[in-house]
Amino acid sequence: MDKQPLIEIIEIKKSFKKSDRQDLLVLNNLNLKLYHGEIVALLGKSGSGKSTLLRIIGGLTKPTTGDVMYNGKKVAGPIPGLAMVFQSFALMPWITVLQNVELGLEAQGVRKTERRARALKAIDIVGLDGFESAYPKELSGGMRQRVGFARALVINPEILLMDEPFSGLDVLTAENLRGDLLDLWQSKDTNIKNILLVTHNIEEAVFLADRIVVFGNSPNNIRAELPVNIPHPRNDQDIRVRKMIDHIYTLMTSPLGHGYKVIDLGYRLPKVELSEITGFMDVLKEPEYRDRRIDLPELADEFSMEIDDLFPITDALEILRLARISQGDIELSEIGKQFSDADILARKKIFANQLMNYVPLARHIRRVLDERPGQRAAEERFLRELEDYLSEDVAEEVLAIVIEWGRYAEIFAYDYNNGQLSLENPD
Repeated sequence: MDKQPLIEIIEIKKSFKKSDRQDLLVLNNLNLKLYHGEIVALLGKSGSGKSTLLRIIGGLTKPTTGDVMYNGKKVAGPIPGLAMVFQSFALMPWITVLQNVELGLEAQGVRKTERRARALKAIDIVGLDGFESAYPKELSGGMRQRVGFARALVINPEILLMDEPFSGLDVLTAENLRGDLLDLWQSKDTNIKNILLVTHNIEEAVFLADRIVVFGNSPNNIRAELPVNIPHPRNDQDIRVRKMIDHIYTLMTSPLGHGYKVIDLGYRLPKVELSEITGFMDVLKEPEYRDRRIDLPELADEFSMEIDDLFPITDALEILRLARISQGDIELSEIGKQFSDADILARKKIFANQLMNYVPLARHIRRVLDERPGQRAAEERFLRELEDYLSEDVAEEVLAIVIEWGRYAEIFAYDYNNGQLSLENPD
């Protein structure tokens, strides 16, 4: 690995302006270096700032403060040495595969004969030879993503930036494309010297990367940097691979302090429906799980869940103290076991108690309603408060979550038609 980085991220801070309230901080004084000859994975939950950082590196988004240096020069906008592959295929449906791949070169003013030759070579490299005249609607999802790869490769980049490029594909197609990407990287048939991959799939990061940068909750972003010193090809039966996956689960589920997670009023509650909470609890109470600590990777494998499926549920259970997460394992708490064994009415009472004790926003809403003469308040009142901590969209999401939880627990009622919260239903 060269001592001089290809890319250096220096004290990057990114906040988004909010019209009449404090700015929303997403990245905070982040530092990172990318070197020649490595694949680096940015791994974390949704909302942790991974994609924002990728767009800043690619020159698509400007940081609030700090610099991105590419080969010693400041990145101030999109530059030829960097290419990006997005999660969405973003192909022009009215033009052919060949024309889609040529687009970037056409924008650069490359002569028709040269761009045609370069586009044909890129199409051949990604395994789409014979489909040059096909239109996107004729292609499968995996083939369309290959066109995305070809469109990135055709500009001959040094650094390939990839924003969850496999997440929209079925499991088998994604696995095949990961293998093809590794083959392409190892073949040295391109000018690519570094790949930076954003993912929320732990197994994908371990399968592909030479180094994994684990993101925590925004804006305190980088929680760990982990070298992956396992030769390719890697497979999930390799004990070294399993240990690395277990270690990352432990990192991503262990609270920074000790004991249960404690949240504040502006915490971004996990987007989890009650049916997911109760369904997961019903799984954990089964005899093979009930009285032991369960390995989260084992659960993820058994139920084919990625971290953006699994972690919101485990996060909700830990916030509500219904389960305990430790060292990458989960086990029901005593109150969680009571909840699992209870009938519907008893479950509601237990849930209400946990909600009022451990979710400050639910407690705050109930206190406001208790203090109001009419015991009513508009949801807009609470949205304005949440927007001091969260973006407008996330504030709406969080309030919707706590309203659903609160209605289930019968600590308040909600009228969807007029957006009013009240104490009409609770005793």
